Amino acid sequence: MFLSYYGLREQPFGVTPDPRFLYLSPAHREALASMVYGIEAGRGFIGLIAPPGMGKSTLLFHLLEKFRSSARTAFLFQTQCNSREFMRFLLAELGYECDDNDFVRMHEEFNKRLLQEARAGNRFIVVIDEAQNLEPSVLETVRLLSDFETPRAKLMQIILAGQPELADKLARPGMIQLRQRVSLITGLKPLSFEETNKYIQHRLRAAGYQGGPIFSPEALQRIFDFTAGIPRNINNFCFNCLSLGCALQQRVIDTEIVDEVIADLDIAQHVSQAQHGSPAYGPGAAQIFAGDTVTVTAPLHEAVEQIPGSNGGVGAYRRNGHKTQQPLSPTEARAYMQQIATQLQGFSRVVSDVASGRKSPGNGVDS
Repeated sequence: MFLSYYGLREQPFGVTPDPRFLYLSPAHREALASMVYGIEAGRGFIGLIAPPGMGKSTLLFHLLEKFRSSARTAFLFQTQCNSREFMRFLLAELGYECDDNDFVRMHEEFNKRLLQEARAGNRFIVVIDEAQNLEPSVLETVRLLSDFETPRAKLMQIILAGQPELADKLARPGMIQLRQRVSLITGLKPLSFEETNKYIQHRLRAAGYQGGPIFSPEALQRIFDFTAGIPRNINNFCFNCLSLGCALQQRVIDTEIVDEVIADLDIAQHVSQAQHGSPAYGPGAAQIFAGDTVTVTAPLHEAVEQIPGSNGGVGAYRRNGHKTQQPLSPTEARAYMQQIATQLQGFSRVVSDVASGRKSPGNGVDS
């Protein structure tokens, strides 16, 4: 492990939602403040909606830590379930194990627990993470839970957290009653370059690092460009950078290490052959002898063309219609050669068909 090599007390880029490592960017700080206000004001339903990897779960755990001493809380993340299973999970979070599937009985038990907490003067907060997976019938069950209230206050605060698909479900006509009860909706957005830098430094310091910068400024820029400022992506990328840096006995992570990690994380080199393009002369396949230009289907949906008459071979090409003399990356070069090999095999079959009389001479390709 690289912990001792870099002087770290613990893993700074772990995959668990540890609130100790939470970095409050302006967007995260605003979302947290909105949820705290909604709970303290007794608004009932609160929504937290953001794309995957933005740190929703970490923020929710931090929120529950804030109310640990003044509220009874339940955190649910098993959302691929029916209404009975949902109620069973909820009661289990409250320390009540239900042995039967009687939905009415479970509902009554939950009501009793809720009233006990209200008489004790405690808030009751239910956080439902990954709520986009909830079926409409379960969302209706959640809505009915919110009906527990006194003439002056809601007995329970419910936070629905999930990906944008949750908003899609709430926007359906059949969800109008639940949607009307969601009084506050907040979201998260990717980190900027400056925030990405602060995020990385914050997690390193939280893990016990006390030295100078581990990542060079150029490496930080490449990390931001590759991860798009998404915290989960940043964690995975930085973990790989530190692992490689330790293996190479390099204290500072530079662009060479970052580029190698980028190449290692390029999923295109691991996909099946079928994903690189259609078989030769199938629908959408490149036509190798259609004029003087060779069109290549490369990974990442980049159109790469060899420039006719150039002396640079694959070093002179067009990417997305723009001429450049920069060499192909290893991934692009592999994709280029794989495509050429596939097309040559197809051309060989065409020549064989023409020679045997099965196909009439023409431009060498099927129309």
